[in-house]
Amino acid sequence: MMDRDRPASGDPLTELTNPSAPHAGGSDAGPSPSAVPAPATDPLPATPREELSVDLARRRDELTARFAELQCDLGGLVYEMAIRDHIRVEVLVRRAAILQDVDAELGEVERILRMEETGTAGSCASCGAPHSSGAVYCWQCGQPLLEHVPSHAISA
Repeated sequence: MMDRDRPASGDPLTELTNPSAPHAGGSDAGPSPSAVPAPATDPLPATPREELSVDLARRRDELTARFAELQCDLGGLVYEMAIRDHIRVEVLVRRAAILQDVDAELGEVERILRMEETGTAGSCASCGAPHSSGAVYCWQCGQPLLEHVPSHAISA
């Protein structure tokens, strides 16, 4: 039976009792260089657009895995703090901010990939219909897609 008052080796609360000790998940700076997989090389030359898609798809997969790991770690940390009746909000906020950054980057990568796959550049602010790049008016509702800026507002 494990003593609840004494954190075990690799315990996520180690940083609470000893801030200088590394915690189980490593540093918040990211994975160690040995944990980062080497980039895969493609024997056939790819067009720049294909190369970008492959890199973005790989980045999406990495971010998805990182997001899941951070989310589980945050949940485990909250649980451990709760059972010890020692909630440290600043630690939770710091970890949640890291999770939020990964989530924001993941959302942006997914948006770019979706745009590449569908050929859409955005959606109409009035009706939400997708439009291609260079479109001036919405094909569904006819509203202008580009914001009109008066000439005096543009400075040279």
